[in-house]
Amino acid sequence: MILEFSPDRLGEFLNEQFERATLHIERVGGGQSNPTFFVDHGSRRLVLRKKPAGEILLGAHAVDREFRVMKALEGTGVPVPRTVLFCDDDCVVGTPFYLMERLEGRVFHDASLAGVDPAQRAPIYFAMADVMARLHAVDPVEVGLGDFGRPGNYFERQIARWSRQYDESPSPRIPALDRVVGWLQENQPADDGRVAIAHGDFRLGNMLFHPTRPEVVAVLDWELSTLGHPLADLGFCCMPWRTSPDEYGGILGLDLPTLGLPDDRSFVEAYYRSAIPTNDLTVFHIAFALFRFAVIFVGIVDRARAGNAAAADAGRLAPLAERFAKRAEEAIQG
Repeated sequence: MILEFSPDRLGEFLNEQFERATLHIERVGGGQSNPTFFVDHGSRRLVLRKKPAGEILLGAHAVDREFRVMKALEGTGVPVPRTVLFCDDDCVVGTPFYLMERLEGRVFHDASLAGVDPAQRAPIYFAMADVMARLHAVDPVEVGLGDFGRPGNYFERQIARWSRQYDESPSPRIPALDRVVGWLQENQPADDGRVAIAHGDFRLGNMLFHPTRPEVVAVLDWELSTLGHPLADLGFCCMPWRTSPDEYGGILGLDLPTLGLPDDRSFVEAYYRSAIPTNDLTVFHIAFALFRFAVIFVGIVDRARAGNAAAADAGRLAPLAERFAKRAEEAIQG
């Protein structure tokens, strides 16, 4: 296996931090953001997440923020891996990185949960909804995250941020995405003052589930976390019902009852049973989630063209930016 950094230098660093021990490193596939590795150092089983090499957008791939939010959430009831250390010395692996404990469990990148006992499929979704509600119930100030983002006007700022990232992309313009941006700007709801720790990428593929039970062991990939609005996470988590299996593993068009999968209404109701009792999710929140994911795909393709994407096959995702933009238009049109 060819690594982008020297395993000897990492081994020296770990020997200095802990006891001297043998080192084994394995690249973890499947992600499109911060390169991730399993690191066994003696009896320690760790996960290393690092900032990508090369030129990246300002503020992107902030591994320091990932480390900070997971450390703050330890002991809150939100399942996260135990953090070990953060290192901002580029001399170790080329970019800043952090280490966290490695947990055993299942990760499902396919929202249809193929290969899972049908009796477990709905409980898996409802467990994810419950954990999301628990996250949104955490008071950011009480866990030292009162300055983790700017409170208020979340959607206005997010639309501006992701629109700017799209505008700065060297990729060709996507007419459907341009139309969605305009609609979101004109139809954003008034700020209701709610502030929560928003994960930013809360979906099935970023959950680690118990090896046998429908139970979330850890929420992973906190790269996009900030102080935000809880409905941004909820809308984002509803995307599988709006996208097809060939669109990043959605479930649109599948026979949900036969497969034992819940519909989106049941999933949202499960979230509200654990959170505030009033269901105020709207088409705006769904369209916003699809818009943001479309821009994320634009960024993945840009990194692939620049040669510093986290996954070697990132270029194959190029069509998904337009397809998610069109799904957002479908949501808007009802």
